[in-house]
Amino acid sequence: MERLRGAPVHRNISRTLELHLEAIQVTQARRKDEIGNAANPQSHGVPRWNNEKAVLALAAALRALAGATRRARTALWCALQAALPK
Repeated sequence: MERLRGAPVHRNISRTLELHLEAIQVTQARRKDEIGNAANPQSHGVPRWNNEKAVLALAAALRALAGATRRARTALWCALQAALPK
């Protein structure tokens, strides 16, 4: 979009995309934790509560990712509208 406009996009759009990337990275980390806990369900005396905690953390990360994705889509739409010829 910056190439279409010949100018940088608004800083809020850039920040929204950065937050979306952060949400993706957090979700990936929570998913790795959840997979690790599922692969070793009771290793080293870890109680089941930690597994549930990992699943709840993953669910929270997915919810945050969904919100960040909606905001990123809206920001990209706004950037496209600004880049289109009048």
